[in-house]
Amino acid sequence: MATRLRKSRRQRGSRYCGWGQIGQHRQSGSRGGVGQAGKHKHFWIRTVIEEPDHFGHSQNTSHHKNIVKKWINLRDIESIYEQNKENLKEKNILDLSSLGYHKLLGSGNLKTKLSIKIQSVSKNALTKIQAIGGNVIENGE
Repeated sequence: MATRLRKSRRQRGSRYCGWGQIGQHRQSGSRGGVGQAGKHKHFWIRTVIEEPDHFGHSQNTSHHKNIVKKWINLRDIESIYEQNKENLKEKNILDLSSLGYHKLLGSGNLKTKLSIKIQSVSKNALTKIQAIGGNVIENGE
């Protein structure tokens, strides 16, 4: 059909172009909504075809990231000291932060006098270490 014969050409200048008296076919209602509206309703087929992963979430990621910090008890310190004795830079200084631990807890007892580097330590562990003559070097990271 020739452009000059189209209905839209005939209705130029008629203000509403055949859509009624008060501006129908002008706002977002004529489009089915604005933005993401209707993706679960009247635009469902479009959603399935164009964005099949729009709804839902990945099972492998968590919304609330839970940072698990590693801790260690006093009863396990001597076995770790024996395992890493060759790798220590200074004698009797055990760097637990470099081994991946974040906190030292006071369960158990310590027999060896050691200096321990760690990010944080409980009060109970600190008193037990100081009672045998050792000390704790806190490196707050």
